[in-house]
Amino acid sequence: MSDLKPPVTILYEDNHLLIVNKRVSDIVQGDITGDLSLDVLLKEFIRKRDNKPGEVFMGIPHRLDRPVSGVVVFAKTGKALSRMAGLFREKEVEKVYHAIVEKCPQPESGTLEHFITRNTKQNKSYIHPKEVPGSKDARLHYRKLASSDRYYLLEIRLETGRHHQIRAQLAGIGSVIKGDRKYGAKRTNKNGGISLHARRISFIHPVKKELLEVVAPYPKMDIFPVFFRK
Repeated sequence: MSDLKPPVTILYEDNHLLIVNKRVSDIVQGDITGDLSLDVLLKEFIRKRDNKPGEVFMGIPHRLDRPVSGVVVFAKTGKALSRMAGLFREKEVEKVYHAIVEKCPQPESGTLEHFITRNTKQNKSYIHPKEVPGSKDARLHYRKLASSDRYYLLEIRLETGRHHQIRAQLAGIGSVIKGDRKYGAKRTNKNGGISLHARRISFIHPVKKELLEVVAPYPKMDIFPVFFRK
């Protein structure tokens, strides 16, 4: 039996999908930094583990920002990629995030609805109360799960998947995510990331046609365990 270790924790795998627990600082797909991305690392891992002679397919139906941790879905076949992309496009994938913030939203649960624009030069998004040229609608639901002496743990359910949506919308109401300097946090986290974690994803498997739900454990180098020791 091979002692080859995967480059990241695998949460679920079959012939069609590979779902992993992304770490802070991992990049899902190659960018201008030139750093090795998860899709490349996972292809090489599978090639060696399964002794595949040819090119390994690894499709990317969705992404997470580099400083964010949690569930990422990869597709191992073209058919799975096409079908997963359709599920995301048709909003048939439930995505649940957990975020640590210093200021609790008021009220403690609710829906945020904005229009959002993206500044590619700054790699930053901005929210607007009304539609402006180039904007897209952005909607999420949140609720407070727990609190400590200094922080609040929020659950966020996305309806739309815009660039930096959770980060921009929470910052827009004064609930900046811990460590997110880009959106107004006073200091960075020790691990270099932000306290936003893609906690759970669920959808009907694109090939097996059965409900699939995957939960990602929290990063050890963050304060999530203060709230939930799982």
